[in-house]
Amino acid sequence: MLVDSHCHLDRLDLSAHDGSLDAALEAARQRGVGHFLCIGVSADNAADVKALTERYADVDCSVGVHPLDVQPGAAPALDWLLGELNHPRVVAIGETGLDYHYEPEAADLQQLSFRVHLEAAQQTGKPVVIHTRGARADTLAMLREAALPQAGVLHCFTEDWDMAKAALDMGYYISLSGIVTFRNADALRDVARQVPADRLLVETDSPYLAPIPHRGKPNLPQYVREVAEFLAMLRGESYERFAEQTTENFKRLFPLARVR
Repeated sequence: MLVDSHCHLDRLDLSAHDGSLDAALEAARQRGVGHFLCIGVSADNAADVKALTERYADVDCSVGVHPLDVQPGAAPALDWLLGELNHPRVVAIGETGLDYHYEPEAADLQQLSFRVHLEAAQQTGKPVVIHTRGARADTLAMLREAALPQAGVLHCFTEDWDMAKAALDMGYYISLSGIVTFRNADALRDVARQVPADRLLVETDSPYLAPIPHRGKPNLPQYVREVAEFLAMLRGESYERFAEQTTENFKRLFPLARVR
């Protein structure tokens, strides 16, 4: 069984499934995907992702504010985030983090937001789902400062081995998406070969970043199979063992998830 450890089910392009999320999830299940973590990105979609967990037994969610969704001039309120995290199917915090690639001018505000999420993690013990781009030094510095007692994950990892190792040394997991299949991703493939087997997750980040051979099309949770097959081959492992290991890793990192 596979887990899609990071997908945006409320944002999928469902045209390939006649507009039906039921059909899209069933297509993934038919390919061995047994669980889905639907990721919150803003206060506006928190209710939507929670509702999906009540509709589908194999969907859990996170709640948080993506760094590019932080409202100008205002970091999310800690009380709001803690209230959202009370929902029993909210198993993680985020996605949160820093993205200076698109909004370097918002670095201070993004850091304020990230600190709110890290404080919520301190208070609740739930793991954090981290987005980082163009902000390597600050991301690592803030994680070291927080010194969370529980792990989190650097999702859709695209940085180099030095950053991966620094995160792994702090107890974090690394999640890889379809980007690892792209032709120009040699450095990322080098990281993928080196991540310890018990600290690796696999994801789609759908509807974004569809893997080869679907690149350029809307991504779907069913394509996590292509990512997993590619990674198993890259690492010299059987697909079955890779799927089993990454599922066990997911269950360890997200102990509140309803993975069968």
